[in-house]
Amino acid sequence: MIIVLKENAPQQAAEKLMKEIRAKGLQIDVSKGTRKTVLGLVGDTSVIDMEHVQGYDYVDKVLRVEEPYKRASRAFHPQNSIIRAGGVEIGGKKLAVMAGPCSVETPEQINGVADAVKAAGAVMLRGGAFKPRTSPYSFQGLREKGLDLLCGAGRHAGLPVVTEIMSLDKLDEFIKAGVDIIQVGARNMQNFELLRGLGKTRIPILLKRGLSATVEEWLMSAEYIMAGGNHNVILCERGIRTFETYTRNTLDLSAVLAVKRQSHLPVIVDPSHATGKRWMVEDLAKAAVAVGADGIMVEVHNDPDHALCDGAQSITPAMFSHLMDSLRQLAPVVGRTV
Repeated sequence: MIIVLKENAPQQAAEKLMKEIRAKGLQIDVSKGTRKTVLGLVGDTSVIDMEHVQGYDYVDKVLRVEEPYKRASRAFHPQNSIIRAGGVEIGGKKLAVMAGPCSVETPEQINGVADAVKAAGAVMLRGGAFKPRTSPYSFQGLREKGLDLLCGAGRHAGLPVVTEIMSLDKLDEFIKAGVDIIQVGARNMQNFELLRGLGKTRIPILLKRGLSATVEEWLMSAEYIMAGGNHNVILCERGIRTFETYTRNTLDLSAVLAVKRQSHLPVIVDPSHATGKRWMVEDLAKAAVAVGADGIMVEVHNDPDHALCDGAQSITPAMFSHLMDSLRQLAPVVGRTV
């Protein structure tokens, strides 16, 4: 349920109403817009007499929220959310471009890529230290060593870092290392214990869409994090599994539009994992920006043909620089900046 207060509603009256609501065992999320304030009620709202509340002269309207997700719903939070991480804003006018290798391999590799993507205009360094792989015999990442190398490269280049967590027992290490955004991978999108644990932090969470997840399931996973008190959630469309085998996955750009209508959370797109083919990355990154994505995440490797992980979908620093030039031309057309 949401309660929309009228413009210039008395603060004292609003606080009295919220006190009455909390006394009934409900939680309230307050969203203040430029003109009106929205109170989002979470809990058993059957105890609220809608007609009684509607009768207050400072209440504009009372509505029930049909979606099963509440805090992630645009009804609860009409204004777009802007998530801040390491001095970078995700969800504002400026596109957030995250770039780096699929996995951290050596100090020379991660430092070289970090410097290159920084010079080209990236605002965040991505890289994998702990890697979930389909085969137990594939390269699994450098783990703790990789985490240290990634964060060190980010500090050296002056870039915040985003990296994937696989289990809660590593959370303290991520916090100690200074990770700016913690990524939840597609395979863990419905790892509800992990989501609950991340909800207890206030570190921004990048939540990738599951391989076969609907938009509603995706938003419900975001709700798990937000229900714990962490509203700093960024959604990432990275392609879904379909019958098509030419590409690694099928990039669902319609999901960007769907989520933007249903939710206030920022959305970025990962064209690297979506296709598995480096020659598709630039054009699909531009397509993502054209449909309203708040940023992109791309894999960049200085020697992709010899990468230990996902080399086929990684672009070179030169290709990334060209991509950034293309985005600088496109961004103003859709009301964005780079």
